[in-house]
Amino acid sequence: MKNVKYKTISLLLTLGFLLASTTSIALSNQQNDDLDPLIDIEITIDIKSIRTLEKTDLGLFPIDKIDVGSDPDFFVKIIVNDEEFISETWENTKYLYDTPFSVTVDVPDETEIVNITIQLWDANPSGDVLCDLSNNWDTYQENFDIDIQYSIKTGHWFGDDFVNHDIGWYYPDESGYGRLNGCDDGSIYQNNKDCELWFDIYQNDYDNDGIPYWTEVNIYDTDPTIDNRGEDMDEDGVPIEWEHKWGHFMYENWRDGTIKHYWFYNPLEWEDHENLDPDMDSLTNIEEYKTAEWGSDPFRKDLFVELDQMKAGPNGQPASMLPEKSKELLRTAYNKQNIVYHLDDGSWEETESEMIPFDEETTMRWGSDFNNELQQIYEDYFLHNDEDNWRKGVFHYGVVVYQCSAANGNAFGSNRYQISYKGLSEKKKTQPWLDTDVVFASAYMHECGHSLGIINPGVDDQDGKYPWQLDWWKWLPYRSVMNYGYMFRMVDYSDGSRGMNDFDDWDDLDLTYFDESDW
Repeated sequence: MKNVKYKTISLLLTLGFLLASTTSIALSNQQNDDLDPLIDIEITIDIKSIRTLEKTDLGLFPIDKIDVGSDPDFFVKIIVNDEEFISETWENTKYLYDTPFSVTVDVPDETEIVNITIQLWDANPSGDVLCDLSNNWDTYQENFDIDIQYSIKTGHWFGDDFVNHDIGWYYPDESGYGRLNGCDDGSIYQNNKDCELWFDIYQNDYDNDGIPYWTEVNIYDTDPTIDNRGEDMDEDGVPIEWEHKWGHFMYENWRDGTIKHYWFYNPLEWEDHENLDPDMDSLTNIEEYKTAEWGSDPFRKDLFVELDQMKAGPNGQPASMLPEKSKELLRTAYNKQNIVYHLDDGSWEETESEMIPFDEETTMRWGSDFNNELQQIYEDYFLHNDEDNWRKGVFHYGVVVYQCSAANGNAFGSNRYQISYKGLSEKKKTQPWLDTDVVFASAYMHECGHSLGIINPGVDDQDGKYPWQLDWWKWLPYRSVMNYGYMFRMVDYSDGSRGMNDFDDWDDLDLTYFDESDW
């Protein structure tokens, strides 16, 4: 597990730096004049998606189930200024996308802060159970819900969730803005009913550009009756709405109760977004903007993977596809570590005609008989024969083919890898106790690990596959899909916590590796 690293810079020195280098305004939460004289202010809390973060560790049966009798029966409670709203119950499901629940509330137009609590529950006949969404920074030993304060002056919020600017703050929000991760309290390998929830909060405004009246008039000096979306006034490559969302940080001064606001990105002043990469995930701010539709966050690590799949063969060979449950296992493994996994599998747009044509064997060879069909797939289906394709430095690329040169999968260069549908299906047949979804997810994660620079003595040791081999016992502490002894039985990298001959894959993982080593 990659531990949260607390900053040691003192808060006073940090705030002194901020005062010298950023725009700051301290504002009281007392009664003010009407904060938007053009409209009656309403705020909306939109629950976007909900996922369990169950363990994907060794064993034939789930270990970390939220609901022992079934999959969870989720429902959400939202409390806005002491008024409670409860969603419907979504029965027997672990993953909810495009969750059909939002709450719109009329709020006082003269008071800046709206208090909001978000809770996720599992409905049970014996009593509803609160699921964990929290970082557990509060006083209580187990604090599972989320308390946040929303500012109708700026359209931002803080509290248990905030924009994670690197400002020397004592408790960073590594799960990202608008995303909650129950594993943030250190419970990644414990049974703690951990879940993941994505949400958004916004308010109405006259010109519908998402920038509140108060900010337009007092900070940006823009016209609150004109929609400014898409405008790049400072010509730095990103529009005003993106800089507004991510360029602001706020908190409450506990001494006097004032709300302090800091603007890091000013839509009216040029910033070097083409080179800025504050979360060091290899995506510049311009690339974070281009991937915003997938939920990228410039202050939290994102991993983008493009998955292409192969058509069915002429003699009854099935289409080579990654199972849907395998995709969820992959998302869970990375997301628990706050490396949010974005898998572009083309499912929302790809037709069969756009899939890779069937091939009995997809080769990947070097030497005098060089014949690298994987490289050709990379050029045709990923780059689309455009060496300047912007996705080249953003997405890792892994395909599912019918059969590849190796039995189960292999990698070429630092950003192309493949797994074999036929080989993995036969693995399941010869070892029927294995879980099919885990087999495919484990192989895909292993090959992706090569594109993330995971290199140590325990990786790909051919003499460490089985208990009758000496290296199997040598690498037993190294519980990772990169270790052949654990491959096909788990979907995780190791955290290096088991002493000698274990390695911290999660800490060694290099999201920039494919940029530096694209051979």
